[in-house]
Order: sequence, then structure tokens, then C-alpha cells
Amino acid sequence: MADVFKNHGIVSSGILNVSPKEAFELVTKGAVIIDVREENLRGGKTFGVEELFYFPKSKLIIEYENLPSDRYLIFADTVGLRSKEVVLFLKEMGFKKIANMAGGIVDWEKDGLPVITDIEFRLSGSCIAS
Repeated sequence: MADVFKNHGIVSSGILNVSPKEAFELVTKGAVIIDVREENLRGGKTFGVEELFYFPKSKLIIEYENLPSDRYLIFADTVGLRSKEVVLFLKEMGFKKIANMAGGIVDWEKDGLPVITDIEFRLSGSCIAS
């Protein structure tokens, strides 16, 4: 698989940060969005893409070995702070194909990208995994 992150985002403090629009484009090229928000912080909304996994930060830090190692992973949350912490942690654990979504779902929604409400999610049987 080609480096789907090439020519995307801005590197700051050794972390690749992509915008929501870039993340949306990268999903079409094979990347996966990992929503690291805790259930009580999701606000009833999630990213409206097929390639999405729900893996709250509290579980991810303990069970990070369960992340797909063969995929490009974009970590996201509400505004991009907790997901940045996750990316820093995973870099220390040796992960390479990772990025942070700067702005999180707040900027995702502002950019007019697809959002799914919890009601739609529960009815659709989306591929989101926990």
C-alpha cells in the first residue's frame, strides 16, 4: 500500500496532524478513523464514514495491540487533544502509520462533513467497532 499520508497534514512535535477534510479524503485512500472519545464525551455524534472504529482512550492505552497494524490510522476525538495524546503514546510503542485529526468532530462538523447521530448509528448497524 502506498503511503496515503504523503503530502498531507502538518508535522508538529513529530506528530502528523491532518484536518478533517484531509481525514475524509484519506479514508477514501485506505486510512481508518479511530474515535478515541469516551462514551460520555461523544455528544451523540460520530464521524459519518465507513472506515471508522470506536476505541475509547481508556481502553486503547491498555489494549493498543488490538489496533490494525496494517492500516493507516487517524485518531480523532472532540477537538484533537486526547487523540494527540494517543498518537504520542502509540509513537512510543513503535507505531508508524498514525496521524492526529486536528479539530476533531467539532471542526469535522463545521466543515460540513457527514455526521451520524447515535440514533442513526444504532439503526444503521454501522461498521463502528468497540
